[in-house]
Amino acid sequence: MKSVDKRRKAYASAGVDVDLGNRLKRRIQSFVRQTHGPQVLGKIGGFGGLFRANFPGMRDPVLVASIDGVGTKLKIAFATNKHNTVGADLVNHCVNDIAVLGARPLFFLDYIGCEKLDPRVFGQLLGGFSRACRAAKCALIGGETAQMPGMYRSGEYDLAGCIVGVVDRVKMIDGRKIKPGDVVLGLASNGLHTNGYSLARKILLEKMRLSPRKIGKELLRVHKNYQPLLAKAPHGMIKGLAHITGGGLIDNLPRVLPKNCDAVIDTKSWRMPQIFKVLQQNGNVDPREMFQVFNMGIGMVAIVSERDAKRAMSMLRAKRIGQIERGSGKTRLIF
Repeated sequence: MKSVDKRRKAYASAGVDVDLGNRLKRRIQSFVRQTHGPQVLGKIGGFGGLFRANFPGMRDPVLVASIDGVGTKLKIAFATNKHNTVGADLVNHCVNDIAVLGARPLFFLDYIGCEKLDPRVFGQLLGGFSRACRAAKCALIGGETAQMPGMYRSGEYDLAGCIVGVVDRVKMIDGRKIKPGDVVLGLASNGLHTNGYSLARKILLEKMRLSPRKIGKELLRVHKNYQPLLAKAPHGMIKGLAHITGGGLIDNLPRVLPKNCDAVIDTKSWRMPQIFKVLQQNGNVDPREMFQVFNMGIGMVAIVSERDAKRAMSMLRAKRIGQIERGSGKTRLIF
């Protein structure tokens, strides 16, 4: 028994505390169970999460998967020592990525890589995952926490998340029916969401010398989950959806456009949040680049027919920001 204790102490002295990891993992059960329904099988802490695939009412269910991270928004969490929002950011970002295909989320798995486990930080991260999963009606069925001394700076970590959802093939939203004359609707963002933080930090923290604590509330606003709103639209109303993340309106909208259509966006058709004006003015950033780095106040775009536009605007709480015209599959901005 003595030799085992010595081995554990040796590993802990090298920076990996296995016992602490096990204690923290036992604590996550209350967070995780709150997200489970009858489709989740097996115990927490197994080698794999179990989800019973049962999709009543679907003729041809198609699984939709996506994986993502939070990016350098984590640097703001480190600087402000506030970690209860970035877990929710990750879940919501992933939910939106599959929602653009019409999918509803089924289950989510997280990955936390860290220099050293901090029980308080770990608890805040898991709380964020659990809260966002419950709101999205998505089961948190597993994850991995890796202690890797020497890989990260002291007090820092990285996050990644994988989501799986389902959509009936006949109800899949793929953009194929988009045509000239259709209307482009924009759903408001809640700030930067999870993109453009490398440039934002350079402008706000380095050039303007603002304190992270002073602007932390603005920069840590949680990435919106649009799926519940989108799910209200009747089948066939929405022809195409684009989640406006890295690449902005310029690079994300073409991902759903037919090759013979352009999305023409009137950039003055919505009120741009003040944070983007501050970034553009103080960073002396070209307006077009702003629309490729940041979401500029539009977190999700929906494309509908002219006859459905008014109803869709009300249902999705969206603004009319442009139209579809003949072209070559690009976004054209009107300033």
